[in-house]
Amino acid sequence: MSRQNLPLCIKTACLLQTTAGAAVATGGKWNTQLRDLSKQGQYSQALILYRQMLRSGATPNAFTFPFILKSSAALSLPLPGAQLHCHVIKSGCLLEPFVQTALISMYCRFCLLEHAYNVFDEIPESTRLTVCYNALISGFVQKTRFSNGLLLLHEMRVKGVPLNAVTILGLVPGCTIPLHLGLGMSLHCLTLKHSLITDLAVANCFLSMYLRCGSIGSARKLFDEMPEKNLITWNAMISGYSQNGLGAEVLDLYRDMESFSVCPDEVTLVGVLSSCAHLGAQKIGQEVEEMIHRRGFGYNPFLKNSLISMYARCGNLVKARAIFDSMPNRNLVSWTAIIGGYGMHGHGEVAVELFDQMITAGIRPDKAVFVCVLTACSHAGLTEKGLAYFYSMEKIYNLKPSSEHYSCVVDLLGRVGRLGEAGRLIESMPMEPDGPIWGALLGACKIHKNVRLAELAFEKVVELEPTNIGYYVLLSNIYYETGDMEGVLRVRVMMRERGLKKDPGYSYVEFKGRTHLFMAGDRSHPRAKEIYAMLEKLEDLAQKCGEKENEKQRRDQITGNMAVHSERLAIAFALLNSDWEKGEILVIKNLRICGDCHVFVKSVSRFVNCQFVVRDATRFHHFRGGSCSCNDYW
Repeated sequence: MSRQNLPLCIKTACLLQTTAGAAVATGGKWNTQLRDLSKQGQYSQALILYRQMLRSGATPNAFTFPFILKSSAALSLPLPGAQLHCHVIKSGCLLEPFVQTALISMYCRFCLLEHAYNVFDEIPESTRLTVCYNALISGFVQKTRFSNGLLLLHEMRVKGVPLNAVTILGLVPGCTIPLHLGLGMSLHCLTLKHSLITDLAVANCFLSMYLRCGSIGSARKLFDEMPEKNLITWNAMISGYSQNGLGAEVLDLYRDMESFSVCPDEVTLVGVLSSCAHLGAQKIGQEVEEMIHRRGFGYNPFLKNSLISMYARCGNLVKARAIFDSMPNRNLVSWTAIIGGYGMHGHGEVAVELFDQMITAGIRPDKAVFVCVLTACSHAGLTEKGLAYFYSMEKIYNLKPSSEHYSCVVDLLGRVGRLGEAGRLIESMPMEPDGPIWGALLGACKIHKNVRLAELAFEKVVELEPTNIGYYVLLSNIYYETGDMEGVLRVRVMMRERGLKKDPGYSYVEFKGRTHLFMAGDRSHPRAKEIYAMLEKLEDLAQKCGEKENEKQRRDQITGNMAVHSERLAIAFALLNSDWEKGEILVIKNLRICGDCHVFVKSVSRFVNCQFVVRDATRFHHFRGGSCSCNDYW
């Protein structure tokens, strides 16, 4: 048989044997080949070559072992690793610092931390180098033994072992939660003291630490002080802002990147699209989509899923569905994004249909997609369908419902007036009901004006979330709608005694690629006079449709909220800058839209030939021709 017809594994063996024979002359040639294979990630071939080296009679040395130990670690092969440790001892290389470091790193990779520490402990204290400490510190931190890493750092400082950038890079990833922020800041001070912050990798590591610990201000301060920034720096800041809901800051950074000639990558664009979704900034999202195609990123499923979510949350379901339909390979995240989008827009029937298609396509659902489909059923009044999905979670898919799923079902039952069933479901839960569950019941009581049950739900929810202002406002509204003004005042007194203030309402609307923010009662906009003049005209139109403004004013006097609600100001501003005869106006609101404003926008849509889309804290409302897509069921 000719060599061309040999199986690949035998070809490789022949090649390695030939190579080995040519390299017998000097150990240096073996080491060079081992180094090259290790650097290229060809770890199995490195081990085969090492075996050939031993069979050839060549003796491994201190330059051989770091590469071969690294290969064993990368392949997660503890037994060959232990054998290699024996080879190290027999060859007399155990006292070589880089061999010691490789052994420690290998055992850490195998999660054999005690073995790693034994290797370290056998090194005479007088010869323990920084690299050995660094290897063990990194291993401890990666295996969630942060305190052991800190003890080693203390030992380094006591014994005068120099710190370097690798020491810090090994420790900082252990500071991942707000509880560790103080330790992280101490490490930052230590880094400044040793002049290590100038290392870009170290600065980026601290930037990520501050963001993970929720210290956005400290992260931005460090970001601004960094004399050098690379793409990792920008991406860390953009991702951190995006994950903390600071969409406007993300878009500002994105523009700054362009001015500094930093070219964004896929990670950047995912963060920007997430912020566009949060802000409803569809125009900027469209620009990002164009960049995705220009840069050849269209194949990236993360970006495709982000585009689906962005367009859905910006009110453009048609475009979201077009992207979804164009994807050759849809994963669970793709299905979740489109199902959630239809659910938010009140198209529960379509969301249910898509969920069933997903199951037929062989995609196994997870807990997140069940939250989406249950919410869609709740918003669309598909009670029995939603209950069937809920009970299928554990029975068919072996997924134990979480408190979030129970909250969805309480809302599902409560919206249609099945408050008794909702209460019994809460009593039967395998875990203690949390605030959102009692809050869902409280919200259902508002819909059906059940004061007695509302008071019970309120008593439970304020025990769990005593500072959540939303529940106080909800109970106050229930009292108001049932004519109990004394109840309204009691809630107001309770809020005042506990030092609680209602979250300020704000809305924003996109115009010419920028978002314009309006607070309740806002008069700070440069065109405030025009906005209020337009609003007066709109309210006159609403009065003609029968909106009872006098009752609204009386309610505002009781609740202490005399300010014009922010969505009205956003709509008035948008109409100053739009063609009344065509198009769509999207308003994003941080709170749920109130009943008065819902009536107001419906009334205005009867006279203005334009679709008004209001995205509030829970869902979309599409107003046209005097009606809303929610059918007053929200």
